[in-house]
Amino acid sequence: MAAKRDYYEVLGVARDADPGTIKKAYRKLAKKYHPDTNPGDPAAERHFKEVTEAYNILGDPEKKKLYDQFGQAAFDGSGAGQAGAGGFDGFEGFGGFRDGGTGGYRAYHFSGDDPRMDDIFGDLFGGMFRGQDEGHGFRGGHFYGGYGGTGRTKGADLNTEITVSFDEAAFGADKVLHFRREDGSTQSLQVHIPAGIDQGQSIRLRGKGMPGSGGGEAGDLMMKVHIEEKPGFTRKGIDLYSAVTIPFTTAVFGGEAVVQTLGGSVICKIRKGTQSGSRIRLKGKGIVSMKDPSVHGDQYVTVQVQVPRDLSPEAEQKLREFEAACRKSGRRWSAA
Repeated sequence: MAAKRDYYEVLGVARDADPGTIKKAYRKLAKKYHPDTNPGDPAAERHFKEVTEAYNILGDPEKKKLYDQFGQAAFDGSGAGQAGAGGFDGFEGFGGFRDGGTGGYRAYHFSGDDPRMDDIFGDLFGGMFRGQDEGHGFRGGHFYGGYGGTGRTKGADLNTEITVSFDEAAFGADKVLHFRREDGSTQSLQVHIPAGIDQGQSIRLRGKGMPGSGGGEAGDLMMKVHIEEKPGFTRKGIDLYSAVTIPFTTAVFGGEAVVQTLGGSVICKIRKGTQSGSRIRLKGKGIVSMKDPSVHGDQYVTVQVQVPRDLSPEAEQKLREFEAACRKSGRRWSAA
């Protein structure tokens, strides 16, 4: 096997070249010999592999130090410098350029934990493919590029929490919300609160998350909803629960009671002998369903009978007469 050329010679730089000079030389040669700009040219592919291998060593301070001390022996498996070299982790052979019948698709394999890759490929390939209809990106230790590539990556989703009023959740609303970004700045977003949303559900704002890479779409912003309480109402799904207090006499003789709903006041009929704790069902007076706007929950109203605290002597006498009459007839006066 023929000996490899000196890496400094491959990149055309002096042995005392600084990192910036080495990087600049690599960019220039990589663009010159890149297979996508030299289709069907095996010599260009060979040169591209060679300059990339050279930069993979000289662009890494630790590997460069080993190379300067041991030369190729630090990376050729002969043993010199192997303990600290970690081996050559650049291209996996030259198979990265095989088309494999994919119409020009190429996968270049690099070490996934190399912090230089994002910078290198952003500069090298970002300009090379500008205006073309192909993707490129660095994902999971593999760079995907070339004509017909699939490197567009969607940005990450972001998560936050918002608090809305009871009525906003029940009827829906449009709100302008202000979010504080990591850099300390604030962002204002117009948000639609869908009618019927429940505690703990999330609102998705598409494209308001992290930006994508390689021309990929932005991620989404997920907002978890917390609903404020509303005095007098308890919500369970799309059903509502409330209470109404009626006079003792209304419970005994029957009558009417005014009940509060989310849509306003309604008059409910109270049957004669209504017991405290009984429920009245108001059909369709609950929360609208998010899945089907034509469906509404119900409101269940618990009746609470108000017992008079202070009675006039005359009223107390009449009540005692009532109690005595119930005993005489053998019926409990409290029963319906």
